[in-house]
Amino acid sequence: MSHWIIAPVILPAMMAAFIVLVVRFHPLLQRVFSLAGTLAILAVAAGLYWQTSDGTILLYQLGDWAAPFGIVLVADRLSALFVLLTAVLAVPVLLYAMGSGWDMRGRHFHALFQFQLMGILGAFLTGDAFNLFVFFEVLLIASYGLMIHSGGARRFRVGVQYVVYNLLGSTLFLFALGTIYAETGTLNMADLAQRVAALPVDDTAGVRVAAVMLLMVFAVKAAILPLHFWLPAAYAAAPAPVAALFAVMTKVGAYAIIRFFTLIFPPDLAITQGLFDSWLLPAALVTLTLGMLGILGARRLDALVAFAVVGSMGMLMTSISVFTPAGIAAALYYAVHSTLATAALFLLVGVVEDRRAGNALGYDPAPPLPGAALVAGFFFAAAIAMAGLPPLSGFVGKLLILDATMADPRMAWVWAVVLSTSLIAVIGFSRAGSAIFWKAHAPDTAAVATMAEDAPPTPALPMVAIGGLIAMLALVTVFAGPLQRNFAATAAQLFAPGPYISVVLDTPGRTITHDADSEEEAH
Repeated sequence: MSHWIIAPVILPAMMAAFIVLVVRFHPLLQRVFSLAGTLAILAVAAGLYWQTSDGTILLYQLGDWAAPFGIVLVADRLSALFVLLTAVLAVPVLLYAMGSGWDMRGRHFHALFQFQLMGILGAFLTGDAFNLFVFFEVLLIASYGLMIHSGGARRFRVGVQYVVYNLLGSTLFLFALGTIYAETGTLNMADLAQRVAALPVDDTAGVRVAAVMLLMVFAVKAAILPLHFWLPAAYAAAPAPVAALFAVMTKVGAYAIIRFFTLIFPPDLAITQGLFDSWLLPAALVTLTLGMLGILGARRLDALVAFAVVGSMGMLMTSISVFTPAGIAAALYYAVHSTLATAALFLLVGVVEDRRAGNALGYDPAPPLPGAALVAGFFFAAAIAMAGLPPLSGFVGKLLILDATMADPRMAWVWAVVLSTSLIAVIGFSRAGSAIFWKAHAPDTAAVATMAEDAPPTPALPMVAIGGLIAMLALVTVFAGPLQRNFAATAAQLFAPGPYISVVLDTPGRTITHDADSEEEAH
């Protein structure tokens, strides 16, 4: 049994409690301990990813109670990938929050930040459906506190709407879990996979209803139309570093769909026949279209990026809904790309808001930004990535998704929507960039000089954080080949869940290495 698996859950929980109880009156110490804890999580996440990169599946049994009676955490290729992605994102986001002073504009930012990491990482690592619900609630509570950080009527109003919508999703989640437990007598994912597969075809109505409810719950988390309505306003109103961290939160819904519908409700199971063909792919394509039209119609930079998140989730779910190994592999690459790109854009929104007079995120003419060249360059790179233009990772991700749909009978629809919405995104981002950076002007040169003299010195740390995210996008592009081979192996492991089930339900401490060509068991 690997004890390292629980570290990404325990570390932020202990750090959050320590910050609240011991150093809440010492801002510098809050920053030091929060950053140290986040870097430790990154180191553990990198170690877990390295351990699982050869196909090894790691198990942790809380209290040494074996599944299905005990609570288990499981790390395989998929969960380790998303844990690492979250940790990689958290570091520059935290650096930005400290460098820009956002963490000191309200109370308990660092404690809430750590609790948010705990909820997200726990959701990726849990092997139990009920504990997935528990971690959903942890991240929901923390995200609400972060969303209303520094206050404001608009932020509070949108935050209340965000909580209400997500609580409705949580209630539906409980109904689904209750139905599944009534039908199968278990909520352990590996045990569910065996029991659902063994159900008689004529006795699966309740489980089928639960599968549909779960898909709806995860669609709420992933902001799939028509359950997306909470996201644009919430993400646009959230503080910049909070919205950047939320870039990975929508991926929790996508992760849950991949996990449940490859392990428990695989596409070849009689229960799930027609479930994806009927509405998931059309909903994903409409979500993609709506998100890109939102980019084109946005009148504020924060709204533009929020709709970009909706569009990126539509693109991601398009690839997932094909539900083939190639589609899942392409979705994993696009998930990594879109998380980094949207986080960079949200942080840039914060920089623009801080450097323009007042809350000037609209497209109306305004005086030039101090240091506009660097900010515009970062925005140009992030916009190219988000719109899917070459040479950055968005272009590679869309090519992979288009290639994954070649054998699908709905290929023409997918290609038409993806290509047309890419053009719409290019127009929308070009319009925003030209309005914010190129057409910016002041009434006269004296006003520009006065503004430059009065402008506060630009902190370096926020730009370092944004530059780090842009650099990671470049690395994802350069190493697209090795990454895609790794993601293909991840998809192959997902579509052969036997080793996962054996690790969770067999002898304690057992690990099984599984790759495309061979299976190897070790005790």
